[in-house]
Amino acid sequence: MPGFDKYFLMKEADIPAYIRNQMPDYFPRDARLAVKEIGDGNLNYVFRVVEEGTGKSIIVKQAGEQLRISAEMRITTDRNRIESEILLIQHKYAPGLVPKIFKYDTVMCACIMEDLSDHRLMRYALMKHEVFPKFAEDITTYMVNTLLNTTDVVMEHKAKKELVKSFINPELCEITEDLVYTEPYNDAKGRNIVTPENLEFVKKELYTDTALHLEIAKLKFDFMNNAQALLHGDLHTGSIFVKPDSTKIFDPEFAFYGPMGYDIGNVIANLFFAWDNGDAAGNAEFCNWTLKTAVEVIDLFKAKFLAEYKKKASDIMAKTEGFAEYYLDTIIADTAAGAGTELIRRTVGMAQVKDVTTIADRAKRIRAERINIHCAKDLIMNRAKFKTGADFTAAFRRAIDTASKEQI
Repeated sequence: MPGFDKYFLMKEADIPAYIRNQMPDYFPRDARLAVKEIGDGNLNYVFRVVEEGTGKSIIVKQAGEQLRISAEMRITTDRNRIESEILLIQHKYAPGLVPKIFKYDTVMCACIMEDLSDHRLMRYALMKHEVFPKFAEDITTYMVNTLLNTTDVVMEHKAKKELVKSFINPELCEITEDLVYTEPYNDAKGRNIVTPENLEFVKKELYTDTALHLEIAKLKFDFMNNAQALLHGDLHTGSIFVKPDSTKIFDPEFAFYGPMGYDIGNVIANLFFAWDNGDAAGNAEFCNWTLKTAVEVIDLFKAKFLAEYKKKASDIMAKTEGFAEYYLDTIIADTAAGAGTELIRRTVGMAQVKDVTTIADRAKRIRAERINIHCAKDLIMNRAKFKTGADFTAAFRRAIDTASKEQI
């Protein structure tokens, strides 16, 4: 039996002994434990442990040393420490909206956390065209509370800078810098995945558009240098568990200090991906819900943000009349840019989304990809003009109209 005093990548058979080693009192000594590896992400190995007979359960999540999608991409296992500490911070600011962390093991680079198997991964639920009326309310509460409370507006400045140091996360940030802000616009490393029928379209709209490249360069360096708030860093529907009355955000291993709009924009883009899937299936009611929810996410975020800002701003200059509104305007512009870069990178980059890649009808998939790219460019190039939720969905509707007129 391994002693778990030196790192190795665990298998299902190792997990019962590991749980007894780390949390000896969680299950009875004579409990029979069933283990299943349930992770389907690119970075980690997630095991569900269930006591036979009672159904009591727990999750073990271990960081691997390389990406599942590419053995050449090796990354630090410290990201699991970052994730555990981030979830503890987020639980403080947004209780009930993140899973509970029981323990983090620095040797095995594993955390032990609450089992959310009574929830469903949001991406897969949306791909079945299910709707979640509480989602906009929950996700905006989560984002306002976790983002605003970690800014210089609210925090004592030296304490905030200590958090910046703790969550610098250079290796995972580099992945974002490459996959989000570089490769989709030039295929610099030959890793883009482009639907063959859209190759010429992508060359024209992305690879040779120098005006777009200039804006992306600006966004890339803002992402790298604007330590505004403690981000989730990868806030998409594959990082959210849902059920009708509950939303739980997890998997913040890409967390670092960056521009708030990056997180918010990721949420908007993934609602648009859900629209793509629903539209391909001819489900107009579901598509209407995705766009209605996108509007609500922007508008609820703005309303809640201003209300919390006025209650919690501690910096004397941040209380200057008009500054809160100015500050929020910059966040919404960054949100438009964040939605745009997410739409593009998930459409042509190496890490794509099943909402789009599982569209079986070739013509409908090509159309969805073009809608995403047209909308993305509008969001990026005109980001300062976006103020309301309706502005975002109007851009998406313009992209639908443009793509519908193009010959496929």
